[in-house]
Amino acid sequence: MDEIKPPPRSRGIYLLPNLFTTAGLFAGFYAIIAAANEQFVHAAIAVFVAGLMDGIDGRVARLTGTSSDFGVQYDSLADLVSFGLAPALVMYHWSLSALKLDSQTMGRVGWAVAFLYAACAALRLARFNTQVGSVDKRWFIGLASPAAAGLMMSFVWAFADGTLGWNGDELRYVALVVTILAALLMVSRIRFWSFKGTGEGGARADRVPFVALLVVAVAIAIAFIDLPRVLFAVGVVYALSGPGYWLWQRARRSEARVS
Repeated sequence: MDEIKPPPRSRGIYLLPNLFTTAGLFAGFYAIIAAANEQFVHAAIAVFVAGLMDGIDGRVARLTGTSSDFGVQYDSLADLVSFGLAPALVMYHWSLSALKLDSQTMGRVGWAVAFLYAACAALRLARFNTQVGSVDKRWFIGLASPAAAGLMMSFVWAFADGTLGWNGDELRYVALVVTILAALLMVSRIRFWSFKGTGEGGARADRVPFVALLVVAVAIAIAFIDLPRVLFAVGVVYALSGPGYWLWQRARRSEARVS
């Protein structure tokens, strides 16, 4: 009797979630091109669009049952471009490159810090990929790369549109501090609230009272009054929430030992 061979395994990939991933990758690539052409507001907005696509692709994959190892790896590579290379290069072209006005050494510091951010984003993504499924989903260990990119690009957007009267050259040392802090927070062990779930490994969303939806609607309305500055304020508050929570936990432990 002839042995029945199993049908060949399909080598295809799921189209729908990877379309959103590709759209995010394109947005990150466009941000780099826009920054090279000194279109910094467009570049910052493009990174936020990449963040939106990054939030959609995984949810689409789960809802449609089209998750795959290929999609996970592709998403991670796209994130490195959109939330690692793109923010680093946008910040460099907008502000960090102006450090060369102070000295040749400071000019090297500018591109070195931009590289530091990109390298920390790569390390953050690699660590996240190795920890999926083994950490409490309520928390990110280290600032997530999309949040770090949001902080960087909201800073650029808030000042690059000319509303506040400062430009990237004048803010080069502030940009230096923002870039270093965003980079180090990504690779830190500080926990940041992920807004994802309620328990160890759980993906169930928290139930909230109806009034919370009203608060969200009001917040969105206020945000669009001055979107760049509101996004920057939100980015700063979220970036500081992790260190703030860490300090609060240390203070509580110290009080417990004293008592």
